[in-house]
Amino acid sequence: MISVAILGNGNVATHLYSAFSKAEKITVSKIDSRKLDNIPTSDVTIIAVSDDAIAEVSSKIENTLVVHTSGSVAMNSLENKGRKGVFYPLQSFSKDRKANFKKVPFCLETENQSDLNLLESLAKSIGKKIFYINSDQRKRLHVSAVFVNNFVNHLYKIGEDICEEHQVPFEILQPLIQETAKKIKKLSPKEAQTGPAKRNDQETIKNHLDLLNSEQQEIYKLFTKSILNGN
Repeated sequence: MISVAILGNGNVATHLYSAFSKAEKITVSKIDSRKLDNIPTSDVTIIAVSDDAIAEVSSKIENTLVVHTSGSVAMNSLENKGRKGVFYPLQSFSKDRKANFKKVPFCLETENQSDLNLLESLAKSIGKKIFYINSDQRKRLHVSAVFVNNFVNHLYKIGEDICEEHQVPFEILQPLIQETAKKIKKLSPKEAQTGPAKRNDQETIKNHLDLLNSEQQEIYKLFTKSILNGN
């Protein structure tokens, strides 16, 4: 059995606790990160709090192996006196949407091989995709995730705004969104790129810009320039 203590009340903590509660050979407890005076002894203590609270929370933990779940915080930012590590599930979590950890990549980092083996066993109890990623790689991976998730979702928001403004159902675009996501499983994003910027279709680009407000024009021009430059 692997004993796990999860500190935090957010989406990551909630989903991890739910998954570990159903896993074989795992015992798990969840602790409010504001109540650090009653942390049970455990094989792995997982800190799932906001990035700016990781150092302070970790400094108050006496368990032997403490890990955090952040994509942008270095492992050595942990200030516990014991062993350190990172247990980063790379996914966007929402409280009202069930997480399928079988499809979630777990990015692991530790100070020694035995702890890495332990975190691997822990990840495999709920998932399948394991990657060994150091702190520098993870920071860059997190930036990449912001581009492909947060920024792309904001572009969906802009597309929805345009549709709503002109009484067009946004759902018409959903098959296109799904097909675009499917294509990059077989093609590189560069190979999958289509559209007026890819074709250098200046007349269509000008027509599009005439339909947009100033903020939308700025974003459209930035992406068009990047695509034209081959980036």
